[in-house]
Amino acid sequence: MFSLLLAVLSACGQGSDTHVLRVANQKGSTRAMMEAAGVLKGAPYRIEWSEFPAAQPLMEAVGGGAADLGLAGDAPFIFAYQSGAAVKAVGALATAGNPSDALGVIVRNSSPIHSVGDLVGKTVTTTRGSIGHHILLQALERAKIPADRVTVTFLSPADAKAAFDNGTVDAWAIWPPYISVAIKEGARTVVDARDYELPVSFEVAHTAAIAPKAALMRDFLQREAKALNRARAHPEAFAKVLAKETGLPLDIARASFDRNNRVSVPIDAGIVEHERVVAKRFETAGLIDAKRPVTEAFDTDVGKGLFRPLAAN
Repeated sequence: MFSLLLAVLSACGQGSDTHVLRVANQKGSTRAMMEAAGVLKGAPYRIEWSEFPAAQPLMEAVGGGAADLGLAGDAPFIFAYQSGAAVKAVGALATAGNPSDALGVIVRNSSPIHSVGDLVGKTVTTTRGSIGHHILLQALERAKIPADRVTVTFLSPADAKAAFDNGTVDAWAIWPPYISVAIKEGARTVVDARDYELPVSFEVAHTAAIAPKAALMRDFLQREAKALNRARAHPEAFAKVLAKETGLPLDIARASFDRNNRVSVPIDAGIVEHERVVAKRFETAGLIDAKRPVTEAFDTDVGKGLFRPLAAN
């Protein structure tokens, strides 16, 4: 049904309008931040937003041509790219600092699981190809535990929360804001982001939209960077907007922002190498066949010269 919807939207011809930028958004993400910062005022083009519950369906929309651009974590982006989707990253956002609980593998407080090794033979839920999925693979790799020693059940975040709460699964590999809610409700972290390769987020474009809408995308990236800076400078104001849009309590919205503090950065050789490692990790786990060169997954012309590396910010 979802694939049929994408086909219908793509066939409508809206993507050919070079005065419209169709942006796919995860609820409580890019749109909330940019509208809260007021950076979209005066944009010389119209933005048509579409909402998605997670990165996987968002990437399907962008890859299928139902959206021109959308923000996703590096794991779902690489997963989609290596699956043959017509996508390229045109902008990058890196996590500022190193929040240990930005994402991780969590268990119920009463669980006997206290280490990565304790996950062997247990069931972990996450979303296929997500940043949660990736940190689980990183943790198993570091512990020298083959990925197939853990049973992974792929669910949407909403369904995963239900399975976690009712004890159907033993653990949950997840990200903000869900991790903030779960910890507040008593969950504890077994694997956190400390000392792991934190995910990079990408503004991912449908390849056919890049050439005709490069100027729009470049302008959008600049406005997004301003919104990120304003959100860091005024976290309480952004948390209030996030809480209103998502229905999250204000303290959870604030915690989610603190755990997901990002800054716009250039797509450089370091980022490309980071994504090559991500692709290799998924391939080693038998989840993808990484035949497409990772170096070809990026278009660096759209955002060329706009941003400085994270260390220089």
